[in-house]
Amino acid sequence: MDISTTFAGLKLEHPIFNAAGPICVTKEELEALGRSQGAAIVSKSCTLEPREGNPKPRYKDFEGGSINSMGLPNLGYLAYKEILPQLAQYKKPIIASVSGLKLDDNLQIIKTFSEVDSIDAVELNLSCPNLIGKPQVGYDFEQSREVLTAVGKVCKKPLGVKLPPYFDFVHFEEMANVLNASTVQFATCINSLGNGLVIDPEKEQAVIKPKGGFGGVGGSGVKPFGLANVRKFRELLKPEIAVIGCGGVTSGLDVFEYILAGADAVQIATVLQQEGPDVFTRLLSEFKQVLQKKGYTSLADFKNKLKVM
Repeated sequence: MDISTTFAGLKLEHPIFNAAGPICVTKEELEALGRSQGAAIVSKSCTLEPREGNPKPRYKDFEGGSINSMGLPNLGYLAYKEILPQLAQYKKPIIASVSGLKLDDNLQIIKTFSEVDSIDAVELNLSCPNLIGKPQVGYDFEQSREVLTAVGKVCKKPLGVKLPPYFDFVHFEEMANVLNASTVQFATCINSLGNGLVIDPEKEQAVIKPKGGFGGVGGSGVKPFGLANVRKFRELLKPEIAVIGCGGVTSGLDVFEYILAGADAVQIATVLQQEGPDVFTRLLSEFKQVLQKKGYTSLADFKNKLKVM
């Protein structure tokens, strides 16, 4: 069975790796991802300067998923410039996630990362819903076009984007037009559903502190939206732009569904936070069992072959 996959020129032994989010901030966490069975290493979305992030508590599991308002805690891009090359020993693709607070920050960070040989690709986060006072760039299509035009001029690595969830076909089409006219080589769908609210009825209060309890929702409950975004963008994007599925993956069967819907690979976040890096071993085993049961020997046997009634 060959379950390898390729996107943006990156070869992965299998299609499952981490999303920029939990357990990818510090050197120790990134090394743990390197030792794990994850197929690639994605760093935390970084800013120009180090950030502590939003006040705690800022993450909470609940039945059906998780809610967080982390606020991009990270070590600052210069730290990742030093740390990421040290991960080359794990012999898997290294993707630097970038989320500058303004365009000039993104240009400076991406230009710097483009000069680091062992960074294999850059994923530009257009979709953080948890920065207080900052809108999601991915919902402003003209601004997205301007950002990607500018970034495309300085990025010498394969460029990807992390997108927010879209819910209207017109918005899918608008963002697809932006991406198709850009240098982007992969699109990750989706980031968390922004500004959900989870309440502890015993305490009669929100379960997280920042933003009055509002935060990004992830976990199994968002999977239908992740699948829909993957499916629609696969239909609308140029064939050479890969689609990475993300949102609500908790089992190998979920991985199968994302690839069936058109994903080239799959990222995980909430389940990684809940179970730690050993979760890749379980997901990979379950995924192989699904393929064996169905008689599939490669991703090409079923990728993007979702049937429509």
